[in-house]
Amino acid sequence: MKQIVGGDSYINLLLCRRIDLETVSFCSNAPANPKSVMQNRLTIIIPSLNESEVIGSLLESLQSLRQAGHEVIVVDGGSDDATVQIAQPLVDQLLNSPPGRAGQMNVGAAAASGDVLWFLHADTQLPIDASKAVISGIVSGSIWGRFDVRLSGQQYLLKVVAFMMNLRSRWSGIATGDQGVFVNRTVFNDVDGFPDISLMEDIVLSKRLKRVGKPLCLHLKIVTSSRRWEAHGILRTILLMWKLRLAFALGVSPKRLSQWYS
Repeated sequence: MKQIVGGDSYINLLLCRRIDLETVSFCSNAPANPKSVMQNRLTIIIPSLNESEVIGSLLESLQSLRQAGHEVIVVDGGSDDATVQIAQPLVDQLLNSPPGRAGQMNVGAAAASGDVLWFLHADTQLPIDASKAVISGIVSGSIWGRFDVRLSGQQYLLKVVAFMMNLRSRWSGIATGDQGVFVNRTVFNDVDGFPDISLMEDIVLSKRLKRVGKPLCLHLKIVTSSRRWEAHGILRTILLMWKLRLAFALGVSPKRLSQWYS
């Protein structure tokens, strides 16, 4: 573990290219070519800031990928809890960066050695076949994509929220950070990565990537924590998210939006 300190046909007419996990070996029942898989090495990049309660579970679930030759990078933004201590033995690189997801993820991308960058939030829970879906999607010719998402809470309204998030993303081609965005590393660099802004960096990156190609919208669901929704109220958080998106579209600065979000 290295520690560094620093700072495609009808279907294609659809906005998002669709692929089901059962067709993930791509128009064939044959398994993916192992050589192709190895030529599409993943680097999983996780920004963190005081995530000691959740990051261990995600990192433990990624150890089989490390053993298969993929790379895991955590970029910490100055945690004062046990995040760093928990992460250190479970990653290939533990990097330090000033706080801010966009900057942290750019730091991780700059240090990555994989062919495909996969950005995950620390509170993400992955289904067993998530990495297979990413690799197969890239092998099929997609240059970037995202997962459907499910919120961890059991309230019915949270299921509605997740359904609407997935529907909106599939319709718009815009992915949010908690949807596990993955992208060809060369393409990521070509679009200059995440913008150096304090909020809405995922929206801007999606718009940049859409100019290059349509996203692969995987129906496979990853789980993200509903802790913010539950702590601040589901309806109140829904209204806040729509307010932030509308304000951003109208030109309000990300810095000011970040203050509202906080």
